[in-house]
Amino acid sequence: MNRLGGVTSPYLLQHAENPVDWWPWEPGAFEEARRRNVPILLSVGYSACHWCHVMAHESFEDEATAAYLNEHFVNVKVDREERPDVDAVYMEAVQAATGQGGWPMTVFLTPEAEPFYFGTYFPPAPRHGMPSFRQVLEGVSTAWTDRQGEVAEVAGNIVRDLATRELSYTSAEIPGEEEAAQALLGLSREYDAQRGGFGGAPKFPPSMVIEFLLRHHARTGSEGALQMAADTCERMARGGIYDQLGGGFARYSVDREWVVPHFEKMLYDNALLCRVYAHLWRATGSEFARRVALEAADFMVRELRTNEGGFASALDADSDDGTGRHVEGAYYVWTPEQLTDALGEADAALAAQHFGVTEEGTFEEGASVLQLPQHEGVLDAGRLDSIRERLLAKRAERPAPGRDDKIVAAWNGLAIAALAETGAYFERPDLVDAAIGAADLLVRLHLDDRARLARTSKDGQVGANAGVLEDYADVAEGFLALASVTGEGVWLEFAGFLLDHVIVQFTDRESGALYDTAADAEKLIRRPQDPTDNATPSGWSAAAGALLSYAAQTGAEPHRTAAEGALGVVKALGPRAPRFIGWGLAVAEALLDGPREVAIVGPAGDPGTTALHRTALLATAPGAVVAVGTAESDELPLLAGRPLVGGEPAAYVCRNFTCDAPTTDPERLRGALGGVGER
Repeated sequence: MNRLGGVTSPYLLQHAENPVDWWPWEPGAFEEARRRNVPILLSVGYSACHWCHVMAHESFEDEATAAYLNEHFVNVKVDREERPDVDAVYMEAVQAATGQGGWPMTVFLTPEAEPFYFGTYFPPAPRHGMPSFRQVLEGVSTAWTDRQGEVAEVAGNIVRDLATRELSYTSAEIPGEEEAAQALLGLSREYDAQRGGFGGAPKFPPSMVIEFLLRHHARTGSEGALQMAADTCERMARGGIYDQLGGGFARYSVDREWVVPHFEKMLYDNALLCRVYAHLWRATGSEFARRVALEAADFMVRELRTNEGGFASALDADSDDGTGRHVEGAYYVWTPEQLTDALGEADAALAAQHFGVTEEGTFEEGASVLQLPQHEGVLDAGRLDSIRERLLAKRAERPAPGRDDKIVAAWNGLAIAALAETGAYFERPDLVDAAIGAADLLVRLHLDDRARLARTSKDGQVGANAGVLEDYADVAEGFLALASVTGEGVWLEFAGFLLDHVIVQFTDRESGALYDTAADAEKLIRRPQDPTDNATPSGWSAAAGALLSYAAQTGAEPHRTAAEGALGVVKALGPRAPRFIGWGLAVAEALLDGPREVAIVGPAGDPGTTALHRTALLATAPGAVVAVGTAESDELPLLAGRPLVGGEPAAYVCRNFTCDAPTTDPERLRGALGGVGER
């Protein structure tokens, strides 16, 4: 029976025609397992996951394997991007049992959803000390049939062990100067001074850490913080992890040098990195950072924007290599012969030298991932543009990677913030319009009349899964950025609806701790809770940041109190694990700075208003919020009671609603807030 045909998840739809009798995560699957007295196979992955595709082809498309699965298990397929709560709970169990995790995640459960055996990818035949998937299935089935009591006992012990891992959190003091300094010291010790970034292979873009470093530099003047941020950004954007032709970043580098990426392109990475490079430009005026920020923004709009105005989740790592094989990176890599075919011999030789394409190759089968030299290239700008255009046109003839078209609320919130700010900084109103279009979609489709947020939609159809903390927090962050850029108070109002829900449904009133799921959400074997960043800011830190910004815009004391209560975890974890709580540290920098509240009072379209507004948006003061409009506006509380000065537009810079003397001079405003201004 095809139970996956009507879902909104592209990942589940990829499996809809498998011979495996898949169920989505729903009560009926567990009822069926109880009725048949069989265990559940839980398989978790996502559409852009290379090894998920491999295991699907090897095992889930195999008739014999499927027949065994159907006879001995109830089989449940979960898209981790639609159900991050399910993924988080069972990934914690996998990591606790095996010391590692990853996707595809393979977990065997009792009919009560209690896990008892774990793994990730299993090959179709024994390999490198790993059992085959069929051997695992047979072993689990035999254990269930012959020793069901023991299995139940093991499962119960695992659930009890997970319960002891509940985060012990009491609202500590908020992080201060000491914690910020210790975090910076910890990062400097883990910093790869030769290659940029932190740690070894695989190496992930440290977006949230870079935001902390930029804010710390802005507040303290630390040149070391700025150097780590700038050098890491330079290395990443010159490496193979960055698409040198079409813009946009791949998920991570498999090596320490940023040369060979895992080729999937995720919306969240590109949204976060677009904002990082825009903020780096704001701090330094780097033309290189400006180019990368705009190229990342254009990539998102060009390749990820959907017909409904939102942004798709990902592009696959794999594509057809032209021979019918589905190969990772086939769309992006080049051989010298392919360059010659696209450019002719003379330009191909120059392109090979410029982009590091060699006969030996830097990837597989003699192909190379395009990179930029660390110093000046061999091509002038005009010729380079011509070569890039021709290579892009030639690449467009190749079979393109698949696109995961589902709209994830949280990731669209990140994209809204990035596009709104990048469009404002670089005077690209089309990017701001793209941000507004995505925000309109979220309000129209994802937000119900009780301000509850749906996690996903696809093709204009909203998904059944409730939003989790990161959805509320990141969408609020996007709406707050739009309010600052556009001066439209409706976005502040929508952010307030979402953040009120965070306080009521996600926050422990006694400790200030945050949970990843709402109090009235589906009950799992435990309520997930994680303050540490992963590929995106943790919902915990993201909520703290949005709550703090909203409080600065409105003076709402409950929201500031909630933000400060949540930030106690940064005081505890920041000095010990700064790489994994970068966004929390960035929010702490905003708190240490105030954050500043900047009210720009003046009529729309007035050159004085525009100049002051632009200067305020370009301010490097950590977490500064901006409101623009007239004092008569009742949608933006920062503007209330703040008149023009001598009949001219004026800027008021405040902390905790206590303001300095207003100014009509953009240069004085820039001096008060920092920022590059016009260049």
